[in-house]
Amino acid sequence: MTDAPASFNLADIWEWAAARVPDRDALVVGPARRTYRELDERANRLAHHLRAAGIGPGDRVALDLRNGPEYLEAMIAAFKLRAIPVNVNFRYVAGELRWVLDTSRASALLYHRSLADAVAGVADRVEEMHAVLVVDDLDDAPPGTGEVPRAVPYDEALAAAPDGPIETEGRSGDDHYLMFTGGTTGRPKGVLWRHEDAFFACLGGGDPMRLQGPIADLADLADRFVERIVYLPIAPMMHAAAQWTTFMWLFAGGTTVLVPGSFDATAAWDLVDREGVNILTMVGDAVTKPMLDTLAAHPGRWDTSSLYAVANGAAPLSPSVRRRLVEAFPSCMVTDGMGSSESGIQGAARTMPGEEGGGAIAAGGIAAFAVGPTTTVLDDDLRPVEPGSGTIGRLATSGRIPLGYDGDPEKTAATFVTVDGVRWVLSGDMCTVDADGTVRLLGRGSQCINTGGEKVFPEEVEGVLHGHPGVADVLVVGVPHERWGSAVTAVVAPTDPAAPPTLDELRAHARADLAGYKLPKGLVIVDEVRRSPAGKADYRWAADTAAAATS
Repeated sequence: MTDAPASFNLADIWEWAAARVPDRDALVVGPARRTYRELDERANRLAHHLRAAGIGPGDRVALDLRNGPEYLEAMIAAFKLRAIPVNVNFRYVAGELRWVLDTSRASALLYHRSLADAVAGVADRVEEMHAVLVVDDLDDAPPGTGEVPRAVPYDEALAAAPDGPIETEGRSGDDHYLMFTGGTTGRPKGVLWRHEDAFFACLGGGDPMRLQGPIADLADLADRFVERIVYLPIAPMMHAAAQWTTFMWLFAGGTTVLVPGSFDATAAWDLVDREGVNILTMVGDAVTKPMLDTLAAHPGRWDTSSLYAVANGAAPLSPSVRRRLVEAFPSCMVTDGMGSSESGIQGAARTMPGEEGGGAIAAGGIAAFAVGPTTTVLDDDLRPVEPGSGTIGRLATSGRIPLGYDGDPEKTAATFVTVDGVRWVLSGDMCTVDADGTVRLLGRGSQCINTGGEKVFPEEVEGVLHGHPGVADVLVVGVPHERWGSAVTAVVAPTDPAAPPTLDELRAHARADLAGYKLPKGLVIVDEVRRSPAGKADYRWAADTAAAATS
């Protein structure tokens, strides 16, 4: 074992970590447990199989998989080959799957047996693949009925493959990592990173808790290794929220626990209790509210004393839900992270245990964050917004940022800009900057509602409405209106379907925090608010639902 990884290639860092703690649990998913040694050995076997099939540097390996050990094994195997894993939303039907396979130029595919129908629907595209592997599901998901003739059972492929290490010349921090966006506001886009840049911008840079600062050199990683950390992300591995944080802790010697199957708050708390989880990460109000509600409904059922940090990522918490989280875990550090596939981690709102007043929790429905030194807010002229001016600008990050959108120079040019010799990635997040430098996140510019000449950011209204006890989940959209242009409309899943909140009740609740033009003028009650498996809002669905209900 060497004192440092050979390079910033993510496989080099992984192999170094695995050699340090070979017998420690690396991953727990349902009944499956993998030590660092076992996970590495299985990744080696898969890499040998893929190489024999013709997969090498730069080739794309698509992962149409739910949570399971195979997801991590496949990612690590691809990194070992200098190939590029491609995250696929496992909810995609055939047409959406084809889009990702074609756009990513995938030459290998791994999929769960329960997803066979979608894969069979792109049989002609699968025929072009060098390798196709089918993975058995961990849970009771019914197998798909679609036939995929070329598919090789995953475990059979590993059993037949050599079991020794695999060598790939030229591994370095310049190798590529690809993360497809959620596609909740349009077609998913592949964001292409260098491994080294992703390590620092997305994977913590050797500082998963963001308390010590990034490492200066690979040799410093040894000092950041932990004795015991058990980490549970409530998100699917196909999403950055789980992928990034899982690798953060694997590179520090931690144990990751994943929720098999669909999100279930009871099952998640069972895992916290059973595995002695230390750090729990959730995804926005849509996950955090049911987690808190379930915990409150069963006092004393679960031992959560092992927790010392509770975090949120991918979708900011509304202030009311964040306040509940702080109150539920007063002895924990509570962190709400901010970032995107295009930017990496940009900032956080953090409350330390016992902090006076519960830390800086924003009022109303606007989330507030402290950002890092390479993140700022740029105005329409691409100049930094003056703190305290109230000017609305776009969140922007420089330094270690992606190469761009894979295969899409036009979208890359629109999002990645150079100003005075500095390259920036412009997110769609609209923000203001307080006099002390705190960034207040208003919402996505693409979702902004123009009503009567005023701009309304849905996330601000949603943040306030989430504080109403009758609201289980909510999205806010604009519906065409003869007088207002667009009418602010709330699409609400009620806490009690038999007694949903009324529009007047919601308006009265929000009036203290929102100007009159921001109050919802319409209300649509639904059984469930549609979100991605990672909790991302589906605003297209919400807009269609609201328009249909009000037409």
